[in-house]
Amino acid sequence: MRNLTLKHFILKQRALNLYRQAIRATRSIPDKTTRSETIEWIRGEFERNRRLSDVAIIEDKIASGRRELKQLFPGSYLPP
Repeated sequence: MRNLTLKHFILKQRALNLYRQAIRATRSIPDKTTRSETIEWIRGEFERNRRLSDVAIIEDKIASGRRELKQLFPGSYLPP
């Protein structure tokens, strides 16, 4: 089993919060097909990066995910 630090657990929580915010943001998409495709894409991105263990890479992925979310859904609220 991997040696997980406190930082890993904090980043895991931040990643889960970002995932929830992204899924909530899709509520603003009126077309059901487009919404479900967007949700599948979001889930796929998180699944693809699920096994990362390097703290710096995880932080970078979370930051880029927040930037993408702001670009895709400019009206959605993202806490700091």
